[in-house]
Order: sequence, then structure tokens, then C-alpha cells
Amino acid sequence: MVSSAIRSGVLSSERVLRMYNAVLVLNQDYQALSICSVERAVNLLLRHKAEMVAPRDGLVLRSPSITYPWPSVIRLKRYISLPYRKVALSRRNIMRRDGFRCQYCGSREKLTIDHVFPRSRGGRDTWENLVTACIPCNSRKGDRTPEEANMPLRRRPFRPSYVMFIRDCVNQIEDSWKPFLFLV
Repeated sequence: MVSSAIRSGVLSSERVLRMYNAVLVLNQDYQALSICSVERAVNLLLRHKAEMVAPRDGLVLRSPSITYPWPSVIRLKRYISLPYRKVALSRRNIMRRDGFRCQYCGSREKLTIDHVFPRSRGGRDTWENLVTACIPCNSRKGDRTPEEANMPLRRRPFRPSYVMFIRDCVNQIEDSWKPFLFLV
């Protein structure tokens, strides 16, 4: 459907398409579950498995016979019971949490992962002990704590919430998403 929207002139470029291709999916109780594509959202809507909470202003999907509002937020009609959703501990997610910046100097170049409390001293692989660091800072810190190396952290490491990661998945947060991502 999205490719037909480009061909029909509803969308002018691939860049615009990527920005508008994200749809926030809410559980029946309006809790943010995930982000899906417009195709998936329209599929759920047409099969009556979801309802539209907020359409995207000024955009529509067209077919030869119907015009359908472009979804921005949809809500599932049945409650999906999910256990507490944890964000997986991975290199990419640590760097995403830290904004792809060295937590010692702020650099965006040659990034790696550093253990705040060194592994050689029993430091573990946890959200609270891992930070993004550039290679020069990681080498300079070596086998010491930030205090011993006189290299204070810009921000204390923490376990991110699932909603934070949904929020950071898209470049721009739609105004219609903000109430569901606790940003109002």
C-alpha cells in the first residue's frame, strides 16, 4: 500500500515515507506496545483487530475504490498479556541509551563499550556497569574506575525503560503519540 501511495503522488520521496511509516501500537488499555509499519497497521484495522486512535493529519491511503486515513496511533481490540518488557542488554542498546556518545568526553568517533567497574575486579555485564566510550578514553581509563582515572562520567548508567526505547526508535515523535509515551 505504501509503495502505491508513492506512485500515486500521495508521498513525494522515500525520506518522507520513512518518517511517516511508523505507527504506534497500543494495547487495549492504551499502554504503548510497539511500533509497526503502516502496512501492518492497515492490515490490523481492515481485519477489525484494531481501531484507529489518531490518524495522521493531511495524509490518506488511496486505492481505486476507497480512501483511508493514514494511521498514526492504533489500539488493539483485544488485550495482549505481556510480562514486564525488558530492553535487551546489547552493544547497540547501550550505545542507543547513551546517545551514541562517549560518556567520558562526548565524542561520537570510534565508539566501544566500557565497564565502569572493571571486569578484572569483578565488574559484571549489567546496564548499571556498562557505558559507551571512545577508544582513546577507554584506553586511558584502562583497568581503573572513573574516580581512580580522574575521568568522571557525564551521566550515571541506568536501565532504560521499554517506553524510552519506543520513543527513541523514531526520529520525530508525533504530537498524537506524546500522551501514550508520557511526554505531556
